[in-house]
Amino acid sequence: MHQTFEIAKASRKVLSQFLENYTLEQLNKIAPEFNNNLIWNIAHIVVTQQRLVYKFSGVPMIISDELFDKYKGGTKPSHDVTQAEVDEIRSLLYETIDQTEADFNNKLFKTYQEYTASIGVTIKNIEGALSFNNYHEALHMGVIMSIRKFV
Repeated sequence: MHQTFEIAKASRKVLSQFLENYTLEQLNKIAPEFNNNLIWNIAHIVVTQQRLVYKFSGVPMIISDELFDKYKGGTKPSHDVTQAEVDEIRSLLYETIDQTEADFNNKLFKTYQEYTASIGVTIKNIEGALSFNNYHEALHMGVIMSIRKFV
């Protein structure tokens, strides 16, 4: 599982660079042909990891319910985010992965509510959730790479 966490950390580092190198206006811009923006995708990645790992394990999520509700699957940007929100999301990129790794190593995740993802794969345990999460982040990284060309 060490490599799974290393991949997640590398992904989060790339995402953090978007938050550092794009203006607030660019992060909030919804490009033509897209339903969301750079910052929504980045926050959605954080929220989905919390859902896949914590919520389905019956462990309280690290993030707030408010953040979860704003960026969960099926949502789209409802307002321009502020710099304070960007800063919170930036810190959560690292905090959530570091805490998840610590919680995994401390065997906090004892049960898992099976979940069938939209691609048809059924996640049956925490290891599957962590693996699938990296796949999910890669999908959204592709969307982010596409959006950046238009902002």
